[in-house]
Amino acid sequence: MTIKKTIKKLESLYLESPEKFFTMYLNTDPADPDQQGGEWRIHLKNGLNRFEKYLDTEDNKDELKKFQQVKKAVKDFFKENELDLKKSVIIIATPDEFVYSDILQIPVETEFFWEEIAKVDQLVRLHQEYPKAGVILTQKEAIRLVETELGKLIDTVVYELDLDTEDWRKHPAVNRNHTSAGANAGKSINLREQFIARFEENRKRWYKSITPMLDKLAKDREWEYIYLVGPHEETHELKELMNKPINACIDKNMLDEHHDKVIKAVHDL
Repeated sequence: MTIKKTIKKLESLYLESPEKFFTMYLNTDPADPDQQGGEWRIHLKNGLNRFEKYLDTEDNKDELKKFQQVKKAVKDFFKENELDLKKSVIIIATPDEFVYSDILQIPVETEFFWEEIAKVDQLVRLHQEYPKAGVILTQKEAIRLVETELGKLIDTVVYELDLDTEDWRKHPAVNRNHTSAGANAGKSINLREQFIARFEENRKRWYKSITPMLDKLAKDREWEYIYLVGPHEETHELKELMNKPINACIDKNMLDEHHDKVIKAVHDL
């Protein structure tokens, strides 16, 4: 489910006392000057204890019991995931279950809520800033797709052109090696130069054969933004051939870069 659909679902939910929604946005960014000593642990402890103390003072035993169920589940979550924390954690939970939870590589403002509704204001803002996007990276006969949402990787795949059949073949990961060492190095370089010349002659025709698949993928995966990354001539050729609107082009070769670097590049635009 996309974050857009998740938000819509969360906005439709409502609970009545003694059951309520616990909503937490917690800054766990180790690079944040305010988090150098792992201060998120203190913020988490204080946030949980504040609600517990308030409910105990109000002598609301039923609601206190429900909150304590949530508190235990949240503490268990951090015990299990502490080594995997990044910049932030979002949890939206009821006494019975986690309705939504995620560990993210994007910043949030620390907030805690215990209310009849899930507080999704920050989640809405994050979705606006980091929507579901498809990044299409090109470099000659290889096209790599990086799908991202809320600043994290969802999926990545590579398509390479089979020069014998002139078909694009799908690969699970980047595994490309166009140079060789030793006695055959000169021959390999010469073959590569011949291929580049052939590619430039046939680029439009070869790209035209893959763009219908890219358009369909963008529709099926519900990409809200599409970015093209690669040499200027290639990205702008693809842009002209695709039916889906392209939000931005980055004229830079990043085909073999780590997906985190690719995602950062499009969000820095």
